[in-house]
Amino acid sequence: MQCQLPLLLFGLCAVLQAQQVLVRDQLTGIIGQEVILSCMITSKDPNMHVSQIMWMKDSLNLATYSPHLGEHLSDTTRFKMINPTQNNVTLSILQVRASDEGEYVCEVTTFPDGNRKATTTLTVKAVPQNSAEANYGVVANDQEQVVATCKSANGRPPSRITWLTSLAGNVSTIMTNNSDGTSSVVSQYLLTPTWNADGMSITCVINYESTETPIPLKLSVQYSPMGGVEGFDGNWHLNRNGVYLTCNGRGNPPPTSYIWKTADGSPLPASVRIKDNILYVDEVDERVNRSFLCEVTNALGSREFRQDVIVIEKPNTSGAGATGGIIGGIIAGIVGVAVVGTVIMICRQQRRNATTKDEEEFEGPPAYKPPPPSVKQTEKFAGEEIPLKSPPQLAEITHEQEMTPPKYTQTPEPWHHPFEDDYMEQENPIYNEFSPPESDLRREEQGFVMSPAVYV
Repeated sequence: MQCQLPLLLFGLCAVLQAQQVLVRDQLTGIIGQEVILSCMITSKDPNMHVSQIMWMKDSLNLATYSPHLGEHLSDTTRFKMINPTQNNVTLSILQVRASDEGEYVCEVTTFPDGNRKATTTLTVKAVPQNSAEANYGVVANDQEQVVATCKSANGRPPSRITWLTSLAGNVSTIMTNNSDGTSSVVSQYLLTPTWNADGMSITCVINYESTETPIPLKLSVQYSPMGGVEGFDGNWHLNRNGVYLTCNGRGNPPPTSYIWKTADGSPLPASVRIKDNILYVDEVDERVNRSFLCEVTNALGSREFRQDVIVIEKPNTSGAGATGGIIGGIIAGIVGVAVVGTVIMICRQQRRNATTKDEEEFEGPPAYKPPPPSVKQTEKFAGEEIPLKSPPQLAEITHEQEMTPPKYTQTPEPWHHPFEDDYMEQENPIYNEFSPPESDLRREEQGFVMSPAVYV
């Protein structure tokens, strides 16, 4: 018996491996469409016999096939078998509903091996219908209003909606569960509308099953006319030709009419002509020296824009002069900056040169300084008795002063070193033996003195 048990288990495993029921583990069905459930039996045992194949959900028999008894369906309007055989039974679910979601079991009855089962899971989804629109009934005022609406209807699972815009506002989102198992999501964008929000961009982004669907929109905000009058440049002088005023009116809905009139209620001058939103003046005269009104009208109302026209006698050239002055000032400023920059560069260079010169002059006294002549002469004749000579005569000094005019009005007394003559005698011995001739003495009497140093 102990030997027979392993043999029995081995035989059972062989049968299980030989007989398999094959189904898909996961299936996805779309509401309203058809889904196919297949069940295939594989076997290598020639003695195996299939007696019945059955599809069940929640323990309920949906479809049964027997090679001897044929097929049986619980609801022929919703289920159908596709070419069943003893080895393959395919079940078709027509127009899938949300309630069809769940687990389906394919059970095969064989002889003599018994029953075999396999399970597949059906997921039911519904692709939503997405849409978005701007609210064209919004009127500019101080109350918060819905300016755009985004919808994702009949989806399974439900979608998620977000908004992208530069406008500050609020979001209101409502999700509704439908009777067919789907969900609808409606999101609204609210803000306090002003005229400048008209035409602004806003985008609704719908996220469904990891898929983003952006829907861009342009907001529409209705407002009464706005604008102004352009064309008067302050230089309407007598006899000027070809000037005009333009009434730039805008609104939502667009303006439908433009009416020109005078501010005091008087008729328009005969020198002007009107075409739509433009008032033409072919030649300026005193009659157009007044205030004009342009009345713009749309479906929401009317608004007037005023322009005062002042006629001058002669052309005003101050604008051209001012323009020339501005240009001249700019040029003068550029030249001035260039001059100042040049001066600064020159000053800096001079400072660098002066600093370099000072550094060279004040590096310090030289390492060697020669002694004065008096000291040198004293050392040379220290052992000799040198007779002193009398200082030069006053006449000679006076003559030298006459021959060489002074640079200043007063010259200090010349300083005379006591050893100067001795130095000259020692350096020029011929000086001691020189005696001026008689003619020279006469010249001396006449005020002319010949210095002995000439003969040196």
